[in-house]
Amino acid sequence: MSNEEKKKKNRRWFLGIFKCIAKLLVRKPKFIYLGEKVKPGSIVLSNHAAKDGPLALECYFKDTPFRFWGTHEMNEGLGSVYKYQADVFYHQKKHWPLWLARIACVIISPITYFFYRGLNLISTYPDHRLRRTFKESIETLQDDQAVIIFPEDSSQGYFDNLLSFHGGFFSLAKICYNKGMDVPIYVIYYKKKARQVIIDKPMLYSQLKDFSREEISKKLCDRANELKDMDVTEHLENNKKD
Repeated sequence: MSNEEKKKKNRRWFLGIFKCIAKLLVRKPKFIYLGEKVKPGSIVLSNHAAKDGPLALECYFKDTPFRFWGTHEMNEGLGSVYKYQADVFYHQKKHWPLWLARIACVIISPITYFFYRGLNLISTYPDHRLRRTFKESIETLQDDQAVIIFPEDSSQGYFDNLLSFHGGFFSLAKICYNKGMDVPIYVIYYKKKARQVIIDKPMLYSQLKDFSREEISKKLCDRANELKDMDVTEHLENNKKD
């Protein structure tokens, strides 16, 4: 076994242990489909719900293999993970006092660091390196995996009612379309208190391409908020019958 194969095995082992612990913290949600299950090679847009959205999907989403988009700091060294979690995630976004965030992350960040090593995250960047993100994402979609993106603007924190979507997902879908891939886009909403993941009917990029990036970002953000407020009783009954 090569060194790289040993590293992958160790990452899978640690990820498995971490997911067992995570399942004690994040209970299994009901997946409610307004249409079909998520197909391989799709783009999935989800709210973040702080850390609970990614954890719930990582632990319980089984429709198709997938990879997350995530900020590049979480895919680099331990120092980068610590600085991002303390200064940005817990202080800026979750509004913890900075001193508390920095103390807590002495324990939290090493655990998170090893967890992310097993996730096979697709790094995102705020500069020209975003081309790497698109290249890796296209390869992932071509490999019949989904790409899960958390596009909400969380600069001021995480809210149940999403304020806006960043448009990187639309740029990715456009590049795919230009390469002959009409990628399905699913909007989903994770309702933490109700323990539900509502999965909307997919839309093809070809159905959206005549609108601007800003128009589509707003349209799909609004749709996510509609899913949050939707009465899904009928769909729950249909899921039971299925």
